[in-house]
Amino acid sequence: MSAKQHHHHVYVIELDKAVIYEPRFRKANPNYDPTRPCVYVGMTGLTPERRFKKHQAGVKANRFVERYGLRLLPELYAYANPMPYQAAREMEVDLAISLREQGYGVWQA
Repeated sequence: MSAKQHHHHVYVIELDKAVIYEPRFRKANPNYDPTRPCVYVGMTGLTPERRFKKHQAGVKANRFVERYGLRLLPELYAYANPMPYQAAREMEVDLAISLREQGYGVWQA
């Protein structure tokens, strides 16, 4: 399959820092560095922009994104998109781990 036919994307959404007061989010990020953003990392067969709008509209939305989503952070993911489905699944997890290791507050479902 050519790169042109790949249509899966990994995306990162900045979350309002108030999300750190959510017990589940705080528990998932014990080494959070408050100088770093809180983010949601996901993957989609849509464009990241379209998927973010769906989160905001409550369509198959992650509750942290629906409540705290601010904007996409393409500087953290655009270099890799689009990609095949399996690559996107793997990159979603790898990117979340990498960002958490850098001190970001991360939610990845």
